[in-house]
Amino acid sequence: MKKHSICIIGGGSRYTPDMLAMLCNQKERFLLRKIVLYDNESERQEVVGQYAKILFKEYYPELEEVIWTTDEKEAFQDIDFAFMQIRAGRLKMREKDEKIPLKHGCIGQETCGAGGFAYGLRSVPAVIDLIKSIRIYSPKCWILNYSNPAAIVAEATKRVFPGDYRIINICDMPIAIMDIYASVLGVNRRDFEPKYFGLNHFGWFTHVLDKKTGKDYLPKLREILKTPVDVQTEPLFQEKSWRLTFEFMSQMINDYDEYLPNTYLQYYLYPAKMKDKENQEYTRANEVMDGNEKETYDRLHKIISLGKMHGTDYEITSDVGCHAEYIVDLATSIANNTNEIFLIITENYGVINNVSSEMLVEVPCRVGSNGVEPLSVGSIPTFYKGLMENQYAYEKLAVDACLEGSYKKALQALVLNRTVINTDVAKELLKDLIEANKGYWNELY
Repeated sequence: MKKHSICIIGGGSRYTPDMLAMLCNQKERFLLRKIVLYDNESERQEVVGQYAKILFKEYYPELEEVIWTTDEKEAFQDIDFAFMQIRAGRLKMREKDEKIPLKHGCIGQETCGAGGFAYGLRSVPAVIDLIKSIRIYSPKCWILNYSNPAAIVAEATKRVFPGDYRIINICDMPIAIMDIYASVLGVNRRDFEPKYFGLNHFGWFTHVLDKKTGKDYLPKLREILKTPVDVQTEPLFQEKSWRLTFEFMSQMINDYDEYLPNTYLQYYLYPAKMKDKENQEYTRANEVMDGNEKETYDRLHKIISLGKMHGTDYEITSDVGCHAEYIVDLATSIANNTNEIFLIITENYGVINNVSSEMLVEVPCRVGSNGVEPLSVGSIPTFYKGLMENQYAYEKLAVDACLEGSYKKALQALVLNRTVINTDVAKELLKDLIEANKGYWNELY
């Protein structure tokens, strides 16, 4: 079995330690020769790099090389996989994404609405520049992109790198939702085969099938989830905002009981309610900065001070979180040509036969060494078709605005977004977002 070289782009991210632990857990299935961490912030990455050195010494001693660098050539030379998880502007800019819209009476959110729009216009130039560099040094490597907002980033990469099937845009949110389904039912999420359609952060489960028996759990889940469930025992939901998100799922299911929704639909279907729940002085970005971000780096510093993990409270386990699990499983399926099913953002081309063929849909796909093969969905009902076409028009215009430097299309994008709608509000919002994103956005004229 071939040994692979990978680069984690965004090596200083709070998500990287779990990803590295998952690579140790998967070493029998996904053999590695070299791991490179790449980031443009050397101080943050140094902490993760020192942790990685301890981790691999104890759990993956046969790994030939682990390095961390801020040099693109050193990072991207002769790699087989690039795991990309950048956050342009980091959490300080996310805080602005969330708080500026709230000032204008709109929801502030990381990937949805005006906040997601602002983040998208920062992410697109950064992701494009990185992919161009990767393709110089490793023309055939697989680029597995987690960078948000995934829908806008995927639309941009489709245009700038047409036909590059080794760029795969993914999101772990449907997997996190399936973890909740599994918890509610008392089964393992890996026993599920999902049937799903939509756009990124804008989709619906139509079936949740048992891989062995074919039983559809969706009717039972729908009945259970019509009443808010207690998810406080799940590690993800130690954070208040995530608990509230999953508790609200019951309202969506009661109002629209045909399918099971992606939780992010709450922002589009109930924007006023979501806005009223927000604390303009303390948003999700503040929660992350004071919580998981701080806790992650505190843990890394303690491991580094100990110089070991074996025999301490920091032994790695099989539970490393769906973010790490999903991307490593995907890479493993490509490397070993296992053709497992994943939910992937991909061009429609008739997969959903009554929406535009160019639309970037999120649907089940078989994934192997030849890339992504979407599975047919068929026709979808008018309500969902209308929502998706409106949302995709917004995403297209957002990318147009970024790549063309068009103020007009930026305004049109915000007006189309269901969390904004009002033209006068969109103008004022855009004015403030332009000011806040100087140095990140391409100029708009």
